Amino acid sequence: MTEVHEKSDVAENRGNVYGLLATVFSQEISSDFLLQIKDPRFLGVLSGLGVEFNGIFFEKPDDDLLEDLAVEFTRLFLGPGKHISPHESIHHERNDGQWGTLWGQSTVDVKKFIESAGLGYKSEYKGLPDHISVELEFMQQVARAEAQAWEDEDTDKALYCLKIEKKFIEEHLACWIPVFCEKVIQQAELPFYRELAGLTRKFIEFEREELGKEALQG
Repeated sequence: MTEVHEKSDVAENRGNVYGLLATVFSQEISSDFLLQIKDPRFLGVLSGLGVEFNGIFFEKPDDDLLEDLAVEFTRLFLGPGKHISPHESIHHERNDGQWGTLWGQSTVDVKKFIESAGLGYKSEYKGLPDHISVELEFMQQVARAEAQAWEDEDTDKALYCLKIEKKFIEEHLACWIPVFCEKVIQQAELPFYRELAGLTRKFIEFEREELGKEALQG
């Protein structure tokens, strides 16, 4: 396998992780997604990433497990009552003080960033642009574009995609997702969201380091 094909595979795999995490935080887990997660091959991938679920995850009937996960998702991320808002503007502590509420300055910045990169949102998405699932999905799209660029041997476009990824992580993801994930880890009652929040935090930290190395090499 040539170097460009290796880079294409790495970018594609990174995009797949972003896609998985975007799905986890976008809505309640569906029955189809649960079946995908329980697939032994998929569990092997998660285990390789350090994610381990307890016996209840496998012993409970799927319908009961889906109900438990739906209740957990609502309690953690939706409310009513105290919950962990999955929006950057709530958690990204800014020097200008424009944070801590919905539609803060970070929301505006994310919207401008994504639009300037030439990638929009799903037409059916009606939420705020700084929702964690939107930001992760954006990274998934850019990583896939990078993978295709390497496949096409379009080095300039691939490096441009890497530049976008690095900038978005440094200016947005790394500034709030570790804080958000720590809150989820502390407040989750079921291993599912606790484990995947831990994975999300580690993955973003790893990405920041690795993309920094790529930028230096570029």
